[in-house]
Amino acid sequence: MNIVFISNEYPTWAPGGKGTFIQTIARELVLQEHQVTVLGIGDSSRKEVLVDQGVTCIRLRKPRTPKAKFIENFARIRLALKKMHSIKPIDIVETSELDCAYLPKNPPYKKVIRLHGGHHFFAEAEKRGIDPIKGKREIKSFKNTDAFIAVSNYVKEHTSTLLNFGNARIETINYPVDTDILVPGVTVNPAIILFAGTICEKKGVRELIDAFQMVRNAYPEKTLHLYGRDWFFPDGSSYIEMLKKEYTPEMLEGVLFKGSVLRDVLYRAYASAGLCVFPSHMETQGLVVLEALLMKRPVIFSEYGPGPETIVHGEDGMLCDVYNAQDIASKIMWMIDNPSKAQKMGDLGRTRVQEKFEKSKIVAQNISYYNKIIASKR
Repeated sequence: MNIVFISNEYPTWAPGGKGTFIQTIARELVLQEHQVTVLGIGDSSRKEVLVDQGVTCIRLRKPRTPKAKFIENFARIRLALKKMHSIKPIDIVETSELDCAYLPKNPPYKKVIRLHGGHHFFAEAEKRGIDPIKGKREIKSFKNTDAFIAVSNYVKEHTSTLLNFGNARIETINYPVDTDILVPGVTVNPAIILFAGTICEKKGVRELIDAFQMVRNAYPEKTLHLYGRDWFFPDGSSYIEMLKKEYTPEMLEGVLFKGSVLRDVLYRAYASAGLCVFPSHMETQGLVVLEALLMKRPVIFSEYGPGPETIVHGEDGMLCDVYNAQDIASKIMWMIDNPSKAQKMGDLGRTRVQEKFEKSKIVAQNISYYNKIIASKR
């Protein structure tokens, strides 16, 4: 099978959960003797090509017409797909929610949208309006696809209340995870509370910092390590700098902004943390949660969205009200006060992630679904 993922994200070039997902599934597809290409737009004036464990990654040059960059970008994406197909026929082209809009209407390959959480999904979650251009583009994209894959039941069900899937196929297939990963020789530091994700409002960073104030009042030795890239407002201003202005230095004492790091560094950080907290207001699956559980760490996740699909509260982790700093703090302090029980949750969490999200099993589900799509008529 010849599969192309349309994405500007890939860990070698640009960090992000979607890029990590694509790298994991693409490498496993190659191991199972499929051809995989990741095609996207870069930020260089030249085309870049690299091969990552058999996965061909192509970044086309940045657009020359910024005002019409989407039109220019997708004209070049379509041309690249046409050339690739002439060399070896493509079977599947997979995109995220918005990026199927400008693909050909009746191409020789099948088009699949994977629901990672699109514009309508997050606009509703963040209580902001629909951008007219992005909104129309997403609707057009949904009409132009042959099938959908949802990364959780929650994202499938919630997206269906916002957009129409039409007659296209849809199936839930969870993220694949490299479940063999375990960082040896790491000493756990009980003082560290770890968060990973973009440093922004929708990831619950503000509530986590507020909760940490309560935790630190009771346990002054604790530190909060925030891993992830900064988020920027439309005017270019930094979310982290905004937090530093809103909170006094005393309130941010013990809060460390660690920035975006390589995956191997992040895995080691998970493994050395006393516990991990991910109070995101909205997620489609929560890849960082699975990664932390794989490191056998006690994890606190959201009681909303896909939280209950990912963690059984009180068994392999804990769920919290992400809008309530007091509730987040109480769950953190319970884990601090009950280290043995918390560690048992972490141990069971690794086992359950291995059972449910093991990559070869998940990739086999994807291949089976791809074959159904290829064999079907739209």
